[in-house]
Amino acid sequence: MKTDAKVVHLNKVAAEQSPTSPGGRLPVALIHLRDKAALQLKHALQALFDNADDTLFEMADRAASNAEQNAFFEAMRDLRLKRKNIERGFLQKVFEPFATLNQYEIGKPAMEAVSFDSLALVQNDELEESVALDAMVAKVMSRDSTGVSHLTTRLNALVSKKLDDKSNPLGPAALCAAFLEACSSLGVEIKVKLIILKLFEKYVLADLDQLYAEANQSLVAAGVLPELRSAPARRNPGRSGAAARGPAEPAGASAGEQAGDGVQEVFVALQELLGQVRGSAMPRRETPADASPITSHDLMRLLSHMQQHAPLQVSDDFDLREQLEQLLSRASARSGKARVVGEVDEDVINLVSMLFEFILDDRTLPDSLKALIARLQIPMLKVAVLDKTFFSRGSHPARRLLNEIASAALGWGEQDETQRGSLYQKIEQMVQRLLNDFVDDPLIFSELLADFLAFTGNERRRSELLEQRTRDAEEGSARAELARRQVELALNERLLGKRLPEVVVRVLQEAWSKVLMLTCLKHGVDSPEWQMALATMDDLVWSAQPHEDPQARQRLLELVPGLLKALREGMASAAFDPFSTGEFFSQLEDLHVQSIQRFKQVVPAVETLQSEALTARGNDDQPHDAVAASADEPSLLELPAPTELSAMIEVVEEIVLLAPGQSSASEPEICLADDDEALLRVDNLRVGSWVEFQEDQEHKLRCKLAAVIKPACKYIFVNRTGMKVLEKTRMGLAVEFRRNAIRLLDDALLFDRALESVIGNLRKLKGA
Repeated sequence: MKTDAKVVHLNKVAAEQSPTSPGGRLPVALIHLRDKAALQLKHALQALFDNADDTLFEMADRAASNAEQNAFFEAMRDLRLKRKNIERGFLQKVFEPFATLNQYEIGKPAMEAVSFDSLALVQNDELEESVALDAMVAKVMSRDSTGVSHLTTRLNALVSKKLDDKSNPLGPAALCAAFLEACSSLGVEIKVKLIILKLFEKYVLADLDQLYAEANQSLVAAGVLPELRSAPARRNPGRSGAAARGPAEPAGASAGEQAGDGVQEVFVALQELLGQVRGSAMPRRETPADASPITSHDLMRLLSHMQQHAPLQVSDDFDLREQLEQLLSRASARSGKARVVGEVDEDVINLVSMLFEFILDDRTLPDSLKALIARLQIPMLKVAVLDKTFFSRGSHPARRLLNEIASAALGWGEQDETQRGSLYQKIEQMVQRLLNDFVDDPLIFSELLADFLAFTGNERRRSELLEQRTRDAEEGSARAELARRQVELALNERLLGKRLPEVVVRVLQEAWSKVLMLTCLKHGVDSPEWQMALATMDDLVWSAQPHEDPQARQRLLELVPGLLKALREGMASAAFDPFSTGEFFSQLEDLHVQSIQRFKQVVPAVETLQSEALTARGNDDQPHDAVAASADEPSLLELPAPTELSAMIEVVEEIVLLAPGQSSASEPEICLADDDEALLRVDNLRVGSWVEFQEDQEHKLRCKLAAVIKPACKYIFVNRTGMKVLEKTRMGLAVEFRRNAIRLLDDALLFDRALESVIGNLRKLKGA
């Protein structure tokens, strides 16, 4: 009997409700909402990864140990390698819940019975992750819970699946879980993972209120529950660029739309300072009575004209305000109507001019790069006219670009100016692109900033690798130097003032000193291996010295085999020259044979004298006491040796072991008092500080303090590529400070220093 027609297959129902089937297809409004939100989340995630390197590098720079520093560097590498996979995985996790919104849950398995025997304590790392995620979600909900709940309500009106705020595919809980799962492939410690979660909170979750506002507005426009009233979206004034804007926000949004009142207050304060000094400390511009101010749009056209005709080399007497006045005068003459710049725009022009006056006078920037940065004055002025937050927002792309250029140029030296390396060419390309392409869309600064950060990031990673190798080599060299001093001390304690065969002294100084150094480096001076190496040296010194005691013969016979074995093994471990080793053992064998034969010659001579004395007792020609005396003093006899003993030397001068490549001992340094100001300045130097050495009248050397090797009191300096260029001791560096041959380079942000200087000067002018 056929019953198939009456059977309803569950798989068929599920297939009918799938997203690809008409029954499971999402409404068009929801598809648009999903795609728009995914695009914004993608931009925000890209901003996260663009800034992750800088954040992790700063953490590595402040690390308390090498292991902690290496953990951050490994995390940077892991993030770069897995960035694309994480971005793809995160967006896939965002899309997946949308695919099931119109599916009914059929045949949902029941929850398994929980056995208390199977319960285990949550691991500490998982607990920390859970706490961090809960805190992040709570912050978003406390900031904009209304937007989340309204979005959840509107989604429930469109789909068949029941949602709450936690299961909302765009809710903070779902997004955090998606990101955490996408990052599951990262092999990083919990400390680093928490930092990455903080970056997710800063660059992704911080803008969710804007995402929810736009999502709700999109559904309202589609007629989904328009009666729900949502609060207007709040914008984050601390964010900039594409990552801070939603997909619907125009790139050239005005300053009032992008920033809050707090950000605008900086420009207002600068205007007040300018207004107070205008006409007194600063000359007031004389304008005709019938002059009318030009609009900001007309000013931008004039600046674009100046930008296109800007000279390749900006001279020192170039005055932007004067050039603009000449253009306005010509325009006024042609139109027959006097035109002037409006007061607000004039304030912007004055501020930008003063900023660049400081920048071009700054001693930190090399002259060749100053010429390039000077050409940025007009593009920066155009940005400031378009967006007044340029003066107040540290994250403004144009401002950050200027700071990054100055930071990268900090280590630029005179030798680089002749070579015009890759950094110079990169900055030159950016400047030329701005002059050619920038009209009124500030988005170009975000693109150039991202490109330049990628370039400098690659350069920095290469230099960091070379710096680390330099530090490792110098630390190894310092350990070797300390071991060399220990060996010197041990040799001088045992050899100074003693008479020894020349070959023994030479081998101890040239060969056994290497064995001692290797033992000191591997095991330390408190180890049994070090004591055994010293004992072997003591035995060799004793065996090579002349001894008159007959008991010494027996000791020498017992000592020699073990001594020779210890010497061979030690020299083999130190990879000493086999030919020299063989020659030494040949001479040492002769030396020991001579010593043993000398003992053998003494004994027969005594026996012969005693026999002759007994025979001569009956001879009256020789007194009995004389014979006895002769028998009692065998050491006075002249005993012929089978071979000539090795030459003896007296070790008078102190032994000094030279480092590889060192031809003579270093001269003693000038010593300064402990409280000398120059020494205090040296001690205040921090690793990473840039300095400029005045080598002579014409040449200067810019370098960075890469390492302080404390055991050896050495300060290691590298150039911008990470290569070692200078090494100074603490005292040597203090002497350079005393003769004013060192100048510290200010590595604070260039724009911020310039703005502080402008504000300070305006306040001084106001007081005057």
